[in-house]
Amino acid sequence: MTVDLLLGLQWGDEGKGKIVDVLTSNYDIIARFQGGPNAGHTLEFDGIKHVLRTIPSGIFHKNSVNIIGNGVVIDPVVFQKEIEGLEKFNLDIKKKLIISRKAHLILPTHRLLDAASEASKGKAKIGSTLKGIGPTYMDKTGRNGLRVGDIELEDFKERYRALADKHEAMIAFYDVAIQYNLAELEKEFFEAIEELKKLDFIDSEEYMHQAQKAGKSILCEGAQGSLLDVDFGTYPFVTSSNTTAAGACTGLGIAPNKIKEVYGIFKAYVTRVGSGPFPTELFDEVGATMAKVGNEFGSVTGRQRRCGWLDLVALKYAVQVNGVTQLMMMKGDVLSGFETLKVCTEYNYKGQNISHFPYNIEPENVTPIYKEFKGWKQDLTGLTTYDQLPIELKEYIEFIEKEIEVPIKIVSVGPDRKQTITK
Repeated sequence: MTVDLLLGLQWGDEGKGKIVDVLTSNYDIIARFQGGPNAGHTLEFDGIKHVLRTIPSGIFHKNSVNIIGNGVVIDPVVFQKEIEGLEKFNLDIKKKLIISRKAHLILPTHRLLDAASEASKGKAKIGSTLKGIGPTYMDKTGRNGLRVGDIELEDFKERYRALADKHEAMIAFYDVAIQYNLAELEKEFFEAIEELKKLDFIDSEEYMHQAQKAGKSILCEGAQGSLLDVDFGTYPFVTSSNTTAAGACTGLGIAPNKIKEVYGIFKAYVTRVGSGPFPTELFDEVGATMAKVGNEFGSVTGRQRRCGWLDLVALKYAVQVNGVTQLMMMKGDVLSGFETLKVCTEYNYKGQNISHFPYNIEPENVTPIYKEFKGWKQDLTGLTTYDQLPIELKEYIEFIEKEIEVPIKIVSVGPDRKQTITK
């Protein structure tokens, strides 16, 4: 019996979907434990690019069961479109995909509330994807939310109406101009609910318990990244759930002492979407080149990502909070061609050099301190073994390992599942 975790260690978009896809053949169950459809996972193989929003990244493997855990929030409309997009691949979705009854539902009015809230903030906006994620988690913690299990109740529509009416009153309170046709949105929502009913709903914590007793191997898949965790991220510019290892326990009902390996995914540089502090952000040609070569645009939103040098202060923090046992470095190929690479090893925080992640990393408080490395010209995308990597990249990798004190086991040199080097 194995329960392992796979987590992003930066501000999301680290390439978790690809690594879950690479690792899935080793596991019986792939279980998503938090987040919503704002978090796209991109998988690329056989010349086809797939973007998953809510469905776990093991869906393309014949023998894996995919679970959407209680910590996830589900938009039935987005979910239905995602399933429709998979139909051409001849997957047995009903057999391979099961959903926790305790997962919360994103209502049309949650999306409207999200839009109204952001519009009211003006320049202080958080950079929400406007998918209704925040308002849904607010209803969850406020004990107002609707869950997947409520769909099975006779009075589901009455429960829906009561909550939607409350939301409309809140939208009016924000007093901002947003255009919407709720009747049209609700028609689409209830049609999607009927499609959702075709899948199996489970008491997922019991299912996971029995799977562990039966000796099944389980990979828990996170969304977003550790620096977007609602407790440990760069608050308030964070997501609304726990993206760290602790979130897997609460998002699936798994006991902490059952977890073995914690795979931490990070890019060879750093990106961030939306608002919020970013100490190593580049505003020059180097940053623009990273974005272009790395195709740094959101798989769901299309938003361009901000790019910067690798931040070891932040990475070390994420490793500590999650108890990471193995590191996986993504997009090493994007750094090919730079004369010089930089890595942030410390912050100058209010005039003092520190190596830990402080409470506030706003630019007026934090200046990154860099160590420089010699770059490499070699194209990495066709390489298949660690020995083939340029010496400069090996030195870069070994420096990170020494600083973080955790081994880098995988180096990704391209988006395809085959472009994965095991060290």
